Amino acid sequence: MAQPSRVALITGGGTGIGAAAALRFARQKTAVALVGRRPAPLEETAEAVRETGGEAITIPADLDDAAVLPQIVDAVVKAWGRLDVVVNNAAAIEHQPLEKATLELFDQHVAVNVRAPYFLVQAALPHLRQSDSAAVINVSSSSGSLAIPGQAMYGMSKAALEYLTRSLAAELARWRIRVNCIAPGPVDTPIHRVWAGDDVAGAYARMTKEIPLGRMGVADELGAWIVWLASLESSWVTGAIIPVDGGQTLPGAMSLI
Repeated sequence: MAQPSRVALITGGGTGIGAAAALRFARQKTAVALVGRRPAPLEETAEAVRETGGEAITIPADLDDAAVLPQIVDAVVKAWGRLDVVVNNAAAIEHQPLEKATLELFDQHVAVNVRAPYFLVQAALPHLRQSDSAAVINVSSSSGSLAIPGQAMYGMSKAALEYLTRSLAAELARWRIRVNCIAPGPVDTPIHRVWAGDDVAGAYARMTKEIPLGRMGVADELGAWIVWLASLESSWVTGAIIPVDGGQTLPGAMSLI
């Protein structure tokens, strides 16, 4: 496979925000490696990328297994000989009240939402250091800033991811590797529709009431932020946690509705 000018690795790349980012990267001639648990959505997005004239490979993997993380990086470098951008978008998300939570579910949230981004960047570091435009973009959530009953495991893992962003930004700056994070509010994606349950319209209506701008987000809007944070246009931005949430986490936002 010919070497492209830039290569981006995207976890959770088969659907939603990850897929939207992949298509935007492709339009900028950045090759994409799509990582996720389910091969079918990965292949569907990869084909969409190729239809735009872009390059894509798929890497089916469960990020709950730490052993696969260096293997993912190896597969990307084997395909293209380089790695410039890491997008940590995949997430474990299951809402459970404290009395029903299990150790297994807690560990899964930590493994996928915190451990995997940390060690994926570690595995990618030798290659990012060789890039003249290296960037890491983490995808957090407004839940990392809001106290929501039943979302402790998810919210605390996303808050940890935001701390990880700032810490790695400081640590990796000496190599000009930028590390930033977006924190989406409710976005219309497959994972949100699954979470909404049988009454998707009702759940979406309730979520929309929490957003001062009066609507849910669209995956492509978040994809745009990811691609911008990976671009030279944001070359003096690192350690930023950017809320892309329609104002959901504004102090006193509920009083504005």
